Amino acid sequence: MGIISWLIVGLIAGFLAKFVVPGEGPGGIIGDLVVGIVGAFLGGFVFNALGHSSVDGLNLYSILVAFVGAVILLFVLRLFTRRAV
Repeated sequence: MGIISWLIVGLIAGFLAKFVVPGEGPGGIIGDLVVGIVGAFLGGFVFNALGHSSVDGLNLYSILVAFVGAVILLFVLRLFTRRAV
């Protein structure tokens, strides 16, 4: 159940993070959801490094951890993938 919960929590986090970080990602909404999944792993790593628990199931704390990771990752990606106008 661990991987499945990471995927679900990551999708939720990616969906929420796209509303917080301005701009359009390189892959649109699907790209943002994938970034959310990767962000869940990143958030888990960051929270573990800070001495807190990471994503451990389908609960509000896990969504918060994944959301933080997704926001960080989306911000960095959009910083480097800005389109010239």
